[in-house]
Amino acid sequence: MASTIRSETLAMMGYLDASPSPYHAVSEAGARLVAGGFRAVELEEAWPVGSGGQLVERDGSLVAWWAPDGTPPDAPFRVIGAHTDSPNLRLKPRPDTGRAGWRQLAVEVYGGVLLNSWLDRDLGLSGRVTVRTERGGVAHHLVLVDKALCRVPQLAIHLDREISSKGLQLNPQQHLAPVWGVGEVHEGDLVRFVADELGIDAGDVLGWDLMLHDLTRAAFLGANGELLASARLDNLCSCFAAVRALLDVAQAVESPASAPRWMAGAGPVAICLYDHEEVGSESATGAGSVLLASVLERAVAARGGDRDAFLRSMAGSVCASADMAHATHPNYSERHEPGHWIEVNGGPVIKVNANQRYATDGRTAAEFALACERAEVPVQHFVTRTDLPCGSTIGPITSARLGMRTVDVGVPQLSMHSARELCGADDPARFVHALRAFLTPPSAA
Repeated sequence: MASTIRSETLAMMGYLDASPSPYHAVSEAGARLVAGGFRAVELEEAWPVGSGGQLVERDGSLVAWWAPDGTPPDAPFRVIGAHTDSPNLRLKPRPDTGRAGWRQLAVEVYGGVLLNSWLDRDLGLSGRVTVRTERGGVAHHLVLVDKALCRVPQLAIHLDREISSKGLQLNPQQHLAPVWGVGEVHEGDLVRFVADELGIDAGDVLGWDLMLHDLTRAAFLGANGELLASARLDNLCSCFAAVRALLDVAQAVESPASAPRWMAGAGPVAICLYDHEEVGSESATGAGSVLLASVLERAVAARGGDRDAFLRSMAGSVCASADMAHATHPNYSERHEPGHWIEVNGGPVIKVNANQRYATDGRTAAEFALACERAEVPVQHFVTRTDLPCGSTIGPITSARLGMRTVDVGVPQLSMHSARELCGADDPARFVHALRAFLTPPSAA
């Protein structure tokens, strides 16, 4: 079991390092699914009738689904939801700026960033650019400048004598513009640099969605390597686990001799990796959109179902909203609910909030706990202190949008929303095992 856990975690580390932006996270997830036998289709096209695995990519989001041969149109889905975006620094439309002989980049804060964690780090550039084609249309290119391109330098303590008494004070507009060279600032410098990296004409670049990322690779940490440090654990850890669970379930049904008996009878399953969770999910590709609902309805229609069959399917479907959870911080234990301390390497976390910041109820919590039992992994329960506000995630949004019973779950971590985060090295693999058990309910065994 230990070697299996380590191999799963190593595989996830490769996914984390290869996915510095939501667009890369979707591209990497899609490539893994296609390699596992899934077929990519376009939202604008008619979909082929039949069973098997299919996926659609839309900007920084991905939906993939699989159904065995002979699945009734109104069969309920088991769904895993996650999100591809992480808090970071994103380039403004006119990014070239600077002063005092420095060339800088104008950035905007995306999401709830722990600003201090981005100081004095070597940063690369990633995302996508949109360019004109020879026929007058547009095409998208992924951008990955995975080298030390820029840095947000902190003010020396000699010029900030009050930092020890008043703490670090950062104004996002004034203090976060990274330096990336010296000399005169020229409009279009950044676009020309990116165009050169891609081998295209700078004049063909019409738009971009570019962001900065920390260059430090994912790594095991601790005397015995029992911890994992990485950027973007929130929430690419969940995206990786969702993809692996979906592939495992599809393979188990198609090759039952090599899988646990309880996995061989799975019904239709799906994952949705949304963008824009960190800024509220209200976008064309966020959890507040019609993306998942429209894809699932079309998947039902491809099996011969009508609108009524789709609604019946949704009424019986269940979603695991997979997003990272708070581990109990040893230096701030008073910030945590004393009866619900959460340990890293203690197994997946079921998140509960009476005010519906999480969508979990007793029924869905029981279903996920049962999945953990079948997967032979421990499970924990998180609730925030009553005198502190509770964060939220895609679970309540997905549940409200589709009328689907939902449980909010995740891997516990420290340093959430930092440029570099920390979790237990065993927990990602355990999460994979729990999610694939969730995709295969007891009634299917």
